[in-house]
Amino acid sequence: MKNFVNAKALVDDAKAGKYAVAHFNINNLEWTKSLLEVAQETKSGIILGASEGAIKYMGGYNVVANMVKSLMADLKITVPIVLHLDHGQSYQACQSALEAGFTSVMFDGSHLSFPENLETTKKVIALAKKYHASVEAEAGSVGGEEDGVVGLGEVADPQECQSLAKLGIDILAAGINNVHGHYPDGWKGLNFDVLKQIAEASNKPLVLHGGSGIPKEQVAKAISLGIAKVNVNTELQEAFAGAIRNYIINNKDQENKGYDPRKLMKDATLAIKTKAIELLKEFGSYGKS
Repeated sequence: MKNFVNAKALVDDAKAGKYAVAHFNINNLEWTKSLLEVAQETKSGIILGASEGAIKYMGGYNVVANMVKSLMADLKITVPIVLHLDHGQSYQACQSALEAGFTSVMFDGSHLSFPENLETTKKVIALAKKYHASVEAEAGSVGGEEDGVVGLGEVADPQECQSLAKLGIDILAAGINNVHGHYPDGWKGLNFDVLKQIAEASNKPLVLHGGSGIPKEQVAKAISLGIAKVNVNTELQEAFAGAIRNYIINNKDQENKGYDPRKLMKDATLAIKTKAIELLKEFGSYGKS
């Protein structure tokens, strides 16, 4: 499947073109199918991200990889699709993902000392090369909670970013005061001065984690400064849950076998697609494939 690819070409093109590739986290079959349909309908290459927690929920690494590949075949997807391990917390997690067929992995060593982060990232890169997979690394931590790992949010050290970049990673995630989940009251916004320094020091496509809820003008500025991949999960989760809430509140589950999950989730999957299309346009990657 030629269009089941690693992330390198997508993010390199995005960096050069001053737009960002959308990284959408997946949580179930309906989620994945909806996003693949959006990618094909809009001619937009996307990155499907799965965290360790979501992978466990969906049944395991092999289930997720085979689900994505099978859906791509049956839906006749022709645009570039990346399957990415999001926030892999260990070498073993990255290995499991690669062995199952993931085309890209993130090793998140932000919970380790920097020397340990550097050493394990180096090992992940060596392994990923055997699978022709791309590698994302992280310097500093992103605020909020991701699969039980809580980060207070740090501004990354540009020198550490440079050290990670020199290892040969393909994408770099660096803390610039961004947060997973909802942004707290009084949030001061992204640190663009540090973002500029990181972009210059690393010369790598950069990732904006915690992309849900950041004001559009800040996202646009971040992209202009080197962000080439924006991660989104919360916005799609809220759209999905909101549609199901409305369906139940309006008693649609009580009408004409409305309890059938195919009917129950119809509005929810449409909500995911609507939000995804909106974000593809915001990030500038709509129609780029």
